[in-house]
Amino acid sequence: MFRTLACFLVASTFSFSAETPPPGHDHSQEIPGLKKELFAGITADDLLRPGSTPNSVKVVLVATFNAANYGMNFNGYSHGKAVLTVPVGWKVDVTFINPSPIPHSAIVCEKAETKKLQIAEPYFEGGATPKHIMGQTMGKSEFSFTPDEAGEFALACGFPSHAVAGHWISLNVSAEAKVATLQFGDQPAKEVK
Repeated sequence: MFRTLACFLVASTFSFSAETPPPGHDHSQEIPGLKKELFAGITADDLLRPGSTPNSVKVVLVATFNAANYGMNFNGYSHGKAVLTVPVGWKVDVTFINPSPIPHSAIVCEKAETKKLQIAEPYFEGGATPKHIMGQTMGKSEFSFTPDEAGEFALACGFPSHAVAGHWISLNVSAEAKVATLQFGDQPAKEVK
């Protein structure tokens, strides 16, 4: 009888259909424990907006915006699938929000550094949340930086191993651009107005 019960328990534990993924692997489900009031009313389009002064932009990064990439996303995007383009010399003001009990942070780095387990320092002065390696939970922080050279960069989670897992979006700094643009996936880039 014990053997029959054990076989039944093992079979019922591991029998999932293609429509029912194993627990913890369904990306359409909501992430539990989020403090949703921290990002109420914020949409993916709020990722990049005009700044309060000329030649500036406002970035609102929400970590764990939804369940995409196991919650390791900014405003629902990961693996560089959202692309922010700003002209060289423009000021970038960032509001970082983490509604999750899991620690996250934000740091500006070269795109190649997203393959590292840990990102030590921001590429541009001021380009990271406080204590970016430790991260923060259920809160907000702000930082500002002014990119002084063109290149392909990323806004990545600085908590160890999160960038490697895809928790980053692209930040292109352009010497040719006259305005900031935002692009999601394969959609055309939109001028930020």
